Amino acid sequence: MTPFDPIFQSAYFIKSAEKLSQCPLDQGLEVAFAGRSNAGKSTSLNTLANQRKLARTSKTPGRTQLINCFGLNVDDRRLVDLPGYGFAKVPVAMKENWQAHMQDYLMNRRSLVGVVLVMDIRHPLKEFDDMMLAWAANNNVKVHALLTKSDKLKRGPAQATMLKVKKEMKARGVEASAQTFSGLNGDGVDELRIKLAGWLELENPNEIPVNL
Repeated sequence: MTPFDPIFQSAYFIKSAEKLSQCPLDQGLEVAFAGRSNAGKSTSLNTLANQRKLARTSKTPGRTQLINCFGLNVDDRRLVDLPGYGFAKVPVAMKENWQAHMQDYLMNRRSLVGVVLVMDIRHPLKEFDDMMLAWAANNNVKVHALLTKSDKLKRGPAQATMLKVKKEMKARGVEASAQTFSGLNGDGVDELRIKLAGWLELENPNEIPVNL
């Protein structure tokens, strides 16, 4: 457990937006979750918030077609679920539309303080991931690689994959960190909450002085 658990567990749905202009007011701080459509993005958000249905999950990859915004019980702090890419069986024109709006969000959202890049630990650094890392390097945006489904590997191979991903990201000039994560057994949940608490500048309630 971490002191920030209640804050992330307070997450609530604000709205879905097709494009940047429909997103909540661009103020405060927010962290975006990005990843291929089968990487476990929605499951990661649900696990982070300890809620089963905060972010919609589906057995059909690619169902997240909108920018989904979630609030926390701290003023102007948000989590954002970006459209997934990879195996979505949708028309090319729709994919291009998603990509254009997502790029607009990533390039112009002033309140964005970092991106959680969700990757299946068994299949990291695919084409979409490379694209996101190149964008982050060019725009000086921090990235935290969340290597999901770590329960599918033994600890040794999982740690080796994480070190390889860290090395690759550093070689590409990205300010990045990485961790293993599992929505099934809870691996890495505390680590993720602490990382995001730092990005979102959340105060540790145990360190806030009490006026007597």
